[in-house]
Amino acid sequence: MQHPVRLFDVMAWQQQRYPKPDMLARKEEGVWKKYSTAEVQELSRKFAAGLLSLGFGGEEQRQEEQVKIAILSANRPEWLLTDLACQQAGAVLAPIYPTISEPELEFVLNDSAARALFVSDIHLFEKVQHIRDRLPHLRQVFSYDRISGVRHWSEVPALATPELLAEVESISNAITADHLATILYTSGTTGIPKGVMLTHRNILSNVLACAPYLPVFPESRALSFLPLNHIFERMVSYLYMTAGVSIYYAESMETISDNLREVKPGIFSTVPRLLEKVYEKIMAKGLALKGIKRYLFFWAVNLGKQYEINQPQSFWYRLQLAIANKLVFSKWREALGGNLQGIITGAAACQVRLLKIFTAAGMPILEGYGLTETSPVIAVNRFEENDRMFGTVGPLISGVEVKLAEDGEILCKGPNVTIGYYKRPDLTAESIKDGWFHTGDVGTLVAGRFLKITDRKKELFKTSGGKFVAPQPVENKFKESPFIEQIMVVGADRKFAGALIVPNFSNLADWARKQGLSFDTHEQLLQYHPVTELFKQAVDKYNQFFNHIEQVKKFELLPQEWTVAGGELTPTLKLKRKVITEKYSGAIERIYS
Repeated sequence: MQHPVRLFDVMAWQQQRYPKPDMLARKEEGVWKKYSTAEVQELSRKFAAGLLSLGFGGEEQRQEEQVKIAILSANRPEWLLTDLACQQAGAVLAPIYPTISEPELEFVLNDSAARALFVSDIHLFEKVQHIRDRLPHLRQVFSYDRISGVRHWSEVPALATPELLAEVESISNAITADHLATILYTSGTTGIPKGVMLTHRNILSNVLACAPYLPVFPESRALSFLPLNHIFERMVSYLYMTAGVSIYYAESMETISDNLREVKPGIFSTVPRLLEKVYEKIMAKGLALKGIKRYLFFWAVNLGKQYEINQPQSFWYRLQLAIANKLVFSKWREALGGNLQGIITGAAACQVRLLKIFTAAGMPILEGYGLTETSPVIAVNRFEENDRMFGTVGPLISGVEVKLAEDGEILCKGPNVTIGYYKRPDLTAESIKDGWFHTGDVGTLVAGRFLKITDRKKELFKTSGGKFVAPQPVENKFKESPFIEQIMVVGADRKFAGALIVPNFSNLADWARKQGLSFDTHEQLLQYHPVTELFKQAVDKYNQFFNHIEQVKKFELLPQEWTVAGGELTPTLKLKRKVITEKYSGAIERIYS
């Protein structure tokens, strides 16, 4: 095999080159349950045969006629086994975020007309049961955990017969690279979900283009915790499989630090928000140190902040960094498993100071950029240093073209671009013109080859004075403050830019106690004059990095963090600006009153 042509070909590819005893692994009752490459191949084929026996598959080539199967589950080996089985049976997988709201769940299951649904646990099963009578297409629900009265997923592969396995062979042989593999519903920051259609070619072109740029080695492991229903983690999973990297699933978001120490991964993918949380934990430990240890810790952090790539650093700086690496950063690496070659991040802009500090500490962060519609990667910073630049999302990947429209919007063309939105030719025509996908992001090319995202086209706003403000760079800079957890810059059609700020309450509470302030609630804490003054100083400090129009003139402190469950964040932790604007209209009015 020259290289995989369809997504399920990665199994044979891995079996030929790097057969693994632990292609996929998950902890069950405290013990890692491992699936070898051969087991995954055999089990997914039987699974596909079982799907055919139940009428969930077939040789239908037309997208609307292909059977749709939905999945509502956290990451686990069964997730990818279901994906691989659907592909071989000729079915289309429509994965759904486990945190989805009931109205959106109902919309996605009905829009996709999913005939079967796989859920991970009792909670998600109950979520489906609430709306079951409004899902006319749904014929079967299976679960990965054992739930009384619900069919267990293992019943499906058990239905395989030699005849059905021969049928799977015939169906999968007929599947081409241009066959629809999946429909991904993106809620984005506005409106009802849109079903993005991606083919085998779309996703595999991305896998094969990105693999040479990342530190993926057959002897290493990856820790997976970003939701698999997000194209980023799904594409990266196929990349790991192609490169012979074993995939271990974190037990939950809460156990990531324990799992990192246990699995000792060489690589993992994440979003900036989670990296910020890791960094905050490290800083909290540093603040708890005393005497010389505390002095050394912050000396090392300050060295990290000055780190540069592709620029000569003085002998004295390199010597100090070597000492900091031995005394301080080695402990950071140990806490993240001790084997990390690199961290891939995307979905939102990563703070430059984090990129510098982690890279200085010997754990390079490779920031990339893309959208669900581009399968997802358009550009990424490489493991090789001369193809990396802090503050940019790196050079374009091979096979992908980019041009900037007159207003700076990034337009993309390539084998990774979606074939369109499911049942929405109107949206497809709006987004893809003359083969160019309009990303809605605004950017520039630095040094002729490093793509830099400056903002979302829809997020740019005009003040009443007619001046444009790009909120994202301002928000990213302000989040460098240890006291600012979340921030949204406001000011469309107003005289000046203001901000809604959610404090980092653990850091703020520590500071307040040292000031002798007593409080029982967040609301009470925010009433204190010294607290307001503390935030005024932070705002003044970061305002100096921006021009007069972009500077935050007034702000409101909010007592509650924004969350996915609360509806203020998308599942990839981006701000839902419209929702926040409506929810906190009173606070915004106070800024401008």
